[in-house]
Amino acid sequence: MIGAAIKSFGDMNAAVPLSRVDAKRENNARSYEGTRISIIVPAWDEAPLIRSFLEHVRERAPDTEIIVADGGSSDGTTELAKKFADRLVRTRRNRAVQMNAGARVASGDVLWFLHVDVELPAQCLDEIGRTLNDPNVVCGYFRIRLPRSPFVYRLTDSFAHYAGILLRMRCGDHGIFCRRQLFEDLGGFPETPIMEDVEFFRMLQQRGRVAYIDKRIVVSPRRYERVGVLRLTLAYGLIAALYAAGAPLRVLIWLYARTCGYVKNADATGNFIVPIRNK
Repeated sequence: MIGAAIKSFGDMNAAVPLSRVDAKRENNARSYEGTRISIIVPAWDEAPLIRSFLEHVRERAPDTEIIVADGGSSDGTTELAKKFADRLVRTRRNRAVQMNAGARVASGDVLWFLHVDVELPAQCLDEIGRTLNDPNVVCGYFRIRLPRSPFVYRLTDSFAHYAGILLRMRCGDHGIFCRRQLFEDLGGFPETPIMEDVEFFRMLQQRGRVAYIDKRIVVSPRRYERVGVLRLTLAYGLIAALYAAGAPLRVLIWLYARTCGYVKNADATGNFIVPIRNK
């Protein structure tokens, strides 16, 4: 049943045109201490969050170029994005495809990929500038923090950081940024249905030093509240370990669907929907 759903989704994607760009403003990415930064935000049906998130980005990262890469929203996300982003890119629903489409129209020297359900730390642009001032650093990312107080969230924060170091992987929640030229040299994100951010991060690691910023991006706990903190943490850990061991993507998709009840479809926080039988 999972295999049939995956095949069906692939057929749907193949029939959709690659992308369309709606220009919003004429301004290019701001020169920040010699570095122009473009922020790329993949989104799908995020109307409840998109306005407040873009306003927050304007406050914390003023005058950067903000590009929303929409995957076919039907809830008004695109109408809101047009008002608050510099550019809106419309493409088929796949997070890697969306981020690559956004990168193609970006004007910045640095590309910063953000999810729509995060909160940026103060002086985040200073941190990025300092990090990339080192010519040996090819890319960077922020540590993450879940906003609520339960002790298990603090364990999850630490687990994500140290497991990521051990397994040499990072997910998109961490706000990965890199120089545009390197992004283009690598060919962008692999357009796979899952783990595209982790695979891209590993590609970056092969090109030089990766630095992390200790200031935290605050990540929404909505996935943990929906699935369960312990269940989702263990699922993520197992999937990461299997991925590092070379397990096929189809196996990882099946495992996520079995442990969490769904696989999200290319929105700001997940990958694609695999319909499964209710347990």
